[in-house]
Amino acid sequence: MSSTIRQRVEAVALPLAGLITLLLLTLLFYYPVGRVLSEAVWRDGAATAEPIAEVLTDPFFFGVLAQAAENPAVLWRSFEPHVLRLSLPLTDLGIAVTYPFPDYRLGLFGFTAYQALLSTLASVALGLPGAYVLARFEFPGRRTIRSLTAVPFVMPSIMVAIGFIATFGRNGVVNTVLTGIGLQPIQVLYTLPVIVLAHAFYNAPLVARVTATAWESVDAGTAETARSLGASPRRAFFDVVLPQLLPAILTGALLTFIFSFMSFAIVLALGGLSLATVEVWVYQRVSQLDYETASALATLEMLFSLLLTYAYLRYEARQRAESAARPPERKPLFGRLNADRLAVWGYVAVVAVVFVTPMASMVIASLTGPDGFTLAYYRFLIERQTTGAAFQIKPLTAIVNSLLYGAGTLALAVPMGVLLAVVSTREFPGSKLIDTLSMAPFAVSGVVVGIGLLQGLVFGTTLFGYRFTVTGAVAVVAAHAVAAYPFVTRNVAPLLATIDRSIVESARTLGASRTRVLLDIELPQVFAGVLAGAAFAFAISVGEFDSTVILASGSSAYTMPVAIERFLGRRLGPATAMGCVLLVVTAVSFLVIDYFGEGRGM
Repeated sequence: MSSTIRQRVEAVALPLAGLITLLLLTLLFYYPVGRVLSEAVWRDGAATAEPIAEVLTDPFFFGVLAQAAENPAVLWRSFEPHVLRLSLPLTDLGIAVTYPFPDYRLGLFGFTAYQALLSTLASVALGLPGAYVLARFEFPGRRTIRSLTAVPFVMPSIMVAIGFIATFGRNGVVNTVLTGIGLQPIQVLYTLPVIVLAHAFYNAPLVARVTATAWESVDAGTAETARSLGASPRRAFFDVVLPQLLPAILTGALLTFIFSFMSFAIVLALGGLSLATVEVWVYQRVSQLDYETASALATLEMLFSLLLTYAYLRYEARQRAESAARPPERKPLFGRLNADRLAVWGYVAVVAVVFVTPMASMVIASLTGPDGFTLAYYRFLIERQTTGAAFQIKPLTAIVNSLLYGAGTLALAVPMGVLLAVVSTREFPGSKLIDTLSMAPFAVSGVVVGIGLLQGLVFGTTLFGYRFTVTGAVAVVAAHAVAAYPFVTRNVAPLLATIDRSIVESARTLGASRTRVLLDIELPQVFAGVLAGAAFAFAISVGEFDSTVILASGSSAYTMPVAIERFLGRRLGPATAMGCVLLVVTAVSFLVIDYFGEGRGM
């Protein structure tokens, strides 16, 4: 190939890649989601706002805010000891009883935001001490533990639910210990506290990871200067260190609130309809074929989440600064016991209860039967694979599917994520809007994406007189790639932003094309971030449940999380055994970050 042809190819390569990415996003995300949301603005063949207006003015969904549309005085009366009590007859849902719903002063959306706020506070309270330990103490295995802090964040929600059931259930570890020492068992399942605790299990490690990175970049000289001027250690922390940590804390809190607001499987498994959130109610309405209400709810939820996602991107942009010249020196964790180390070991005990116990309980449940230790549940998995009927879930098939879908997700998500990271770090008219829209999967639930792909691609869509359809497996990979590529973008973009632009401009001045600069100069410098993003993408694909359970229904395209959910319908033992297999796969994928990614990324 002549140099002229090569230069022409390089000149169009990046714009062409951008166009292909845009087409993929349109096909795999915007069209399916738009198909679902169109139900909220389309009735009887004409555009209308009535479905959304009906939700906004319904006290069940918005409580006193909906009532205020007719009587504004209710807003100040709501501060009195006044509760809007709702009890809905569920005969239209196929249940011939009256089910007591919780007291929603602010309606379904208000309760969803309330539980997300509690979950955020719990996650920050648990995550900040972890960030302090990771950033300020040195101990063997610190880097590995830091990498493993991301494992809970990408664990399949159904597996976390099993862990909490095995821990806090009627015959769980906690109640077994309580009855063994002569105390009364406790009932925390199907309560708000256990949902908040499960959300903290997911998100506190994310808060710790993000904040620890910021803590390590604090210049030790600024605090030392404050101390030399007479400030106490406490004053130096609050006046010098904390302001530098605040953007990272707010970033972690915003992400936690978004994920808790959109939580589905955790709330459904540990709370049920009695503690329904918007996401659970969307799924419930879809199951009753009430697409109009479900679409209106999903539209409002998406708009709210998009606003939060935009705020997250703004806070992240503020953190894109060069690393400090001299990070603070870490203290040894092991040594003479003092107040600092005593607090750390107290925190370790809390971590053991909140994070280790659910997973340990799942492992114990997979190895414990009515008569004590047993491998029967693992033998069940082997026997199901070799002798099970064709229509039954086969464990090896689920494992192979998960790994193949993970590979397919990498092939789609990594190039898309890297290209969008490049776009997000360039300044041009509309760049912020493109950056926000590219992060839309953060703000759209997997349930909505799964339903849209099912209706639009699996069931088929007519275009130019031809009906296009795809298999369930292709749709699953598409849903996984959509969920995963933002994590590649968020791992790569901050590193791209720190590259010295003078080097890039010098290469361009010497005649290098934009594509050649990206391949030869920029990507080699951010390769650790690409690998970290790839590890996130793979783990997210392996553990994704919300869209997969919809797309794999009635087909052989099921994955390990779907197999766990199906086994859970029979009994807890086989589900915990399958959960342990998935736990190993998820943990191993994140050791890639420790070995190759050097702890970088989200």
